[in-house]
Amino acid sequence: MEILSFYYAPCSYVENLRKESVLKSSNSHQSNPNFRKLRLWCTKIDSRCGSLNLCNLDQSVLKKLSRSGSLRLRNTRQGLKNVESKVLNGSYNGYVIGGEMDARDISERGESASKVVIPDLPDESNGESGAPLSSCFWEWKPKLNVHYEKAGCENLSSPPVLFLPGFGVGSFHYEKQLKDLGRDFRVWAIDFLGQGKSLPLEDPTTRSNEGDTPERKDYAWGFEGETKPWASDLVYSIDLWQDQVRYFIEQVIGEPVYVVGNSLGGFVALYFAACNPHLVKGVTLLNATPFWGFLPNPIRSPRLAKLFPWAGTFPLPTSVRKLTEFIWQKISDPGSIAEILKQVYADHSTKVDKVFSHILETARHPAAAASFASIMFAPRGQLSFREALTRCQMNNVPMCLLYGKEDPWVKPVWGLQVKRQVPEAPYYEISPAGHCPHDEVPEKHRDPGFSCITSA
Repeated sequence: MEILSFYYAPCSYVENLRKESVLKSSNSHQSNPNFRKLRLWCTKIDSRCGSLNLCNLDQSVLKKLSRSGSLRLRNTRQGLKNVESKVLNGSYNGYVIGGEMDARDISERGESASKVVIPDLPDESNGESGAPLSSCFWEWKPKLNVHYEKAGCENLSSPPVLFLPGFGVGSFHYEKQLKDLGRDFRVWAIDFLGQGKSLPLEDPTTRSNEGDTPERKDYAWGFEGETKPWASDLVYSIDLWQDQVRYFIEQVIGEPVYVVGNSLGGFVALYFAACNPHLVKGVTLLNATPFWGFLPNPIRSPRLAKLFPWAGTFPLPTSVRKLTEFIWQKISDPGSIAEILKQVYADHSTKVDKVFSHILETARHPAAAASFASIMFAPRGQLSFREALTRCQMNNVPMCLLYGKEDPWVKPVWGLQVKRQVPEAPYYEISPAGHCPHDEVPEKHRDPGFSCITSA
């Protein structure tokens, strides 16, 4: 983990380190005497004089800079041969970090405040190992167990970081971050209630079992009978999730944290920070969903909410059950899951086998269909995305924005709108990357977002 941070200044420094697989076999490793030599291509953009300087720093220069205090490097990977820095600095004080453009083509407009070094992730095939992960359950309320994963908890003096997943996935989607950042920090990732492994352990409703086949009995969780006491007010809504995050931080982590959220998790992260700024050290949004929920909030719009007799509670009405059965059969099909993953990942060579298997496992849970319906019909939160953003800004919550440029759903234009509302927040577009940049190109996103919130 390597983070280099500067405060706001007229100059812009951004560096992207990436491992290049130029040596294809162990024989080529042995024959190349420079295999263990680290080289850093550093791009410097000076907005005051409009100059662009490209300097090639070898390992000896890096050591001198490190000793002089001009540069801080730690945990440098010996397997790196070539490293390149290619960053587009736009007039909106943001960057496109990718490997498709030459450094000579970098725009010289804009100013920046941060300098970031981005190494590659541990290469387990090369003997490097990440932090060990622990899978745990936390009983928040009766019958409602929250699944989470953690790493690096022995790093007692390091900052705590909490990762929040997007819709339809869970803590498993941050496995790469936990293994890598867990070597230097304390990191957690949770499954929202109603998703991942945070599904209920029993049917939230009571019903007659007569005439049901075993498959039907499993499928019908939450659709029939009367609501059990522990699920009387259960709705898988944005307000439930932000409460879940608050209690998890208070009871499990025990101190304010840096929060990182992707897609739906980005909305929850922002919403949570707006409602609980005292528990947040900083927020990083990864292609954050700018809205969530379709029905009116009963507290914010009580009269309008009365027009909708059902809003995600259990049991689900018969009409909703029929609609859910039809939709669920379509979207839970393995072929449909594979097609969705193909849409959200810009690089189709990215390995998504584990993600696919975890999503499929969740989809086969007997509570999954009813939970999906509850999520889809849950009311909107008491705060909109924009209102939550305003509250965070008023409370001086440090923020960083990272968006995959090729996201077909939450396009970068949404991130730029956030940037205009919070101009002091660093903004990064990562290319090529889609809706889940943390999983698709983890080595390119993790340090920009993390450095900007931990250096605040």
